[in-house]
Amino acid sequence: MATGVSQSSEINAVRSTSRRANALAERLEQGARALDALASALTDAEWQTRIPGDGRKVGVVVHHVATMYPLEIQLAQALAEGKPVAGVTWDVVHEMNARHARENDAVTREAALDLLRRNSAAAAAAIRALSDEQLDRAAAVSLNADAPLTCQFMLEDHAVRHSYHHLVRIRGALKASSV
Repeated sequence: MATGVSQSSEINAVRSTSRRANALAERLEQGARALDALASALTDAEWQTRIPGDGRKVGVVVHHVATMYPLEIQLAQALAEGKPVAGVTWDVVHEMNARHARENDAVTREAALDLLRRNSAAAAAAIRALSDEQLDRAAAVSLNADAPLTCQFMLEDHAVRHSYHHLVRIRGALKASSV
């Protein structure tokens, strides 16, 4: 019985998803799949390649993208509720990224890809749960000089864009290392 209720709820949620929210979720999923496909095809040596100017290994960056999805969604959900994002600065972001790199330097491909798949699916589901009204809500964002930004902008600039941003950097690092 509980399974039938859950399936019914999922069907209703899919039917009520706004076209904009669904499009955002699909773009996030597309980026995550592209990152997954690239990472899945890497050799062990490529997985360990360091990204120039960044210093992190390719595998650490794949894991980083996966790790950040929940936080990026949480920040967007705050904006969806009309709440400001406070205390998030570039210094905080850089420290978080550095700590993640130290703590996950030996991450395995299996662990990173599993987390990427799980967290990107959860992020896409959370995006699909947003209404157009929520996507349009704006509040101050400390990361952007307290500019009033919409939930949709936050999603596009962070969770949706994140895998694409790192894909370009990973491809560049792999190309440079093969020369």
